[in-house]
Amino acid sequence: MTSHRISALLAAAAFVAAPATSAVARGGGDKNVVQRSGRCSDGSTWKLKVKPDDGRLQTEFEVDQNRAGATWHVTLRRNGAVTVRATRTTHAPSGSFSFERRIAGAAGTKVSATATRGAATCRGAVTAA
Repeated sequence: MTSHRISALLAAAAFVAAPATSAVARGGGDKNVVQRSGRCSDGSTWKLKVKPDDGRLQTEFEVDQNRAGATWHVTLRRNGAVTVRATRTTHAPSGSFSFERRIAGAAGTKVSATATRGAATCRGAVTAA
């Protein structure tokens, strides 16, 4: 078995074994904000926030790795279809990055975000209020 396949299998096993801690929060000043957070396969954390904004959806996906200079590949999906792909790098002092986009959508739209870095995977999804 090649080292690439072994890495892929280890990444899949780590993702399955990672705790599925996730919380949905609504509240604060805007009852239409939906936010979910959890742990990535490598122990990093992620947060996905979606809120209506002038007929579109304002999305924010944040990954906190606690290490500056790490490059992540981000994919944002709307109802399963890829809307944007990008690359982001974690910055000091927090070792995190934030990815924001306004996308087409309304209440009931499912928004999901994935960030990968080597074998590490962060994956979250919310349904817009």
